Amino acid sequence: MNVNSILTIISRLCHSHHSLSQFLSSLFFFRISKMAKSVSLLLILFFFLHGVDPAPPPSSPPHACDPSNPTTKLFQFCRTDLPISRRARDLVSRLTVDEKISQLVNSAPGIPRLGVPAYEWWSEALHGVAGVGPGIRFNGTVKAATSFPQVILTAASFDSYQWFRIAQVIGKEARGVYNAGQAKGMTFWAPNINIFRDPRWGRGQETPGEDPTVTGAYAVAYVRGLQGDSFDGRKTLSGHLQASACCKHFTAYDLDRWKGITRYVFNAQVSLADLAETYQPPFKKCIEEGRASGIMCAYNRVNGIPSCADPNLLTRTARGLWHFQGYITSDCDAVSIIYDDQGYAKTPEDAVADVLKAGMDVNCGSYLQKHTKSALQQKKVSESDIDRALINLFSVRIRLGLFNGDPTKLTYGNISPKDVCSPAHQALALEAARNGIVLLKNALKLLPFSQSSGSLAVIGPNAYAAKTLLGNYAGPPCKTVTPLDAIRGYVKNAVYHQGCDSVACSNAAIDQAVAIARNADRVVLIMGLDQTQEKEDMDRVDLSLPGKQRELITSVAKASKKPVVLVLICGGPVDISFATNNDKIGSIIWAGYPGEAGGVALAEIIFGEHNPGGRLPVTWYPQSFVNVKMTDMRMRSSSGYPGRTYRFYKGPKVFEFGHGLSYSTYAYRFKTLPQTNLYLNQSKPQSNSGSVRYALVSEMGKEGCDVAKTKVSVEVENQGEMAGKHPVLMFARHERGGEDGKRAEKQLVGFKSVVLSKGEKAEIEFEIGLCEHLSRANEVGVMVVEEGKYFLTAGDSELPLTVNV
Repeated sequence: MNVNSILTIISRLCHSHHSLSQFLSSLFFFRISKMAKSVSLLLILFFFLHGVDPAPPPSSPPHACDPSNPTTKLFQFCRTDLPISRRARDLVSRLTVDEKISQLVNSAPGIPRLGVPAYEWWSEALHGVAGVGPGIRFNGTVKAATSFPQVILTAASFDSYQWFRIAQVIGKEARGVYNAGQAKGMTFWAPNINIFRDPRWGRGQETPGEDPTVTGAYAVAYVRGLQGDSFDGRKTLSGHLQASACCKHFTAYDLDRWKGITRYVFNAQVSLADLAETYQPPFKKCIEEGRASGIMCAYNRVNGIPSCADPNLLTRTARGLWHFQGYITSDCDAVSIIYDDQGYAKTPEDAVADVLKAGMDVNCGSYLQKHTKSALQQKKVSESDIDRALINLFSVRIRLGLFNGDPTKLTYGNISPKDVCSPAHQALALEAARNGIVLLKNALKLLPFSQSSGSLAVIGPNAYAAKTLLGNYAGPPCKTVTPLDAIRGYVKNAVYHQGCDSVACSNAAIDQAVAIARNADRVVLIMGLDQTQEKEDMDRVDLSLPGKQRELITSVAKASKKPVVLVLICGGPVDISFATNNDKIGSIIWAGYPGEAGGVALAEIIFGEHNPGGRLPVTWYPQSFVNVKMTDMRMRSSSGYPGRTYRFYKGPKVFEFGHGLSYSTYAYRFKTLPQTNLYLNQSKPQSNSGSVRYALVSEMGKEGCDVAKTKVSVEVENQGEMAGKHPVLMFARHERGGEDGKRAEKQLVGFKSVVLSKGEKAEIEFEIGLCEHLSRANEVGVMVVEEGKYFLTAGDSELPLTVNV
């Protein structure tokens, strides 16, 4: 028998067996020993044995290095006793150039000869495992996943531990979906930690709000929870990621499509001070403290350079200064737009070279698959550039346990479809909705309603819209209960009228709604927005309620016997000044997009079974703010420009950042401090033009900053009649405030939640670090701490601190 005949048999066997190793070892070695003595033939067989596809049978989730196949023991990348980097390098060294290039895109094909299955990098899990990307399917045993509140509402709880618990559940359910064979990957492109800078941004709903401190804390909590770390971050995750988190969109990304300007071509002009103080801190926290295994670079340019093609951003900052160890993906088609839309690159090959040399690893899209070969031939990239990217990519897959044999027999292997949508997970979704919903107004204590106070009318387009509760990037929920259904759990015969044809409210049945309201003892209006008004690729152009919503609300309120309750289901803020100033609108509730349990949580609050404690994570601006260009990235106010967010905005507000009422009242009192004078040991104190001396944080170093800390205690007392969960927010401000346009008006320096019974007190301790909490960025983006008097505030209580340089 000749070599060709042997190879023909081998080829046929490859198509008829899932695992050939045992068959080959018993059959082929016997035949070859009798039929051929030549070294060349043995080499052919040895190569074949290395190339046998040891992929598992279809019933188990996709993975490499099946231990039942002895050939896998020949591969170093399958050896769990070796360092991950060495395993990844070994795998990359075995690939052909074409195989390497094939792996640079989100839908990476398998490499059968090495037993490496196909892999999908793109899966979504913003506030629950979602089927939005191609990586997750809900078409098997698992039909749904727990759908938590949209992030903007989750953030309103100001409870880091709750954020962590939510992410833990999402990571666990993601692994359950994977173990059920319904996932092509375990890399999830969440959280979205961009600053909600402009109230019109359609994706602001996906973020934890406008404050860098809150957003950074959310990033850390989410990443640790999803990836399987402990809340304090002390767990070792080198080889055992539960799932992989990816912080996005790096960086200064917060415009999608506004008045003809799109994220694809937008060039964000950002000062070094704003980058250092506002846009970058959440990503720094995500990487340094959260230890995220992924980052996504954004579509937009920052100061002329596309984020995915910026080596200063990706390599020098993320990998160099912040010690990022993970993979960097582009946003989808972000590489192609560098050439096609932005004209930054002169050729497709230049775009490929720009991103690979900048430090990007994988392209969501197909651009690198199409153009890397020609870029290599034109010597615009080297094979080592490709190898660097692949080592990062395969390292993450190895850390996920996908190169250690069947994942269901390893860490996290016991997570099953039964763990998805479990009662405990759904209970957490309800808890998160309860704790996020914000009571904005409650004149004369209209709420809570008693359950036996006569008839009730429920009016509005969001009262009976289950899908609206979820927001964007949502998967199929475990269950849905509309606000109307939940309210009817308390008042069975509640009368319902939609009021508007949709939230756009181009047609409103005002006369019918008024007639219903006039005959009811109590009225709840459930209004707001949905994904037809705000979402990815759609920013708003104004801040008013759409269409005839305002007319409907005021008409119903005027006709009703008693003041009405107005509920707003929306992500971004709306100008409801007309309602705050209307005595016939007694209570206003912001419910965000509260997730699968949001209807139940809302009803519980309306009828007093839960005491609301959420606080706004964004400033609510008046309609006049639309005169500010959305493209203006400046945070600080200047002549003719009001600034942005509570930290710098100088202008009228509908509601302040941190605003939120309760059915109880809480009193604050600072405990006495042993020391209110703090000293910065700085050999070369410097002065600015205003003669205020300051110290450079970079020159103080870690030791100097650790010394420059103090602990502050606040006593909180529940003086109301109802137990409640209450977030305590502590702010700091310099005595000069923002008067010179350099400093923030005030800055959040800490937040903690406390549960207090009626009349109960608790003492909450905050550690205030001068370097971390009292510093600001100067004009060149360097953090400085100024001398002078500062004031710490919690509620209406204030404590002075003097900083000496």
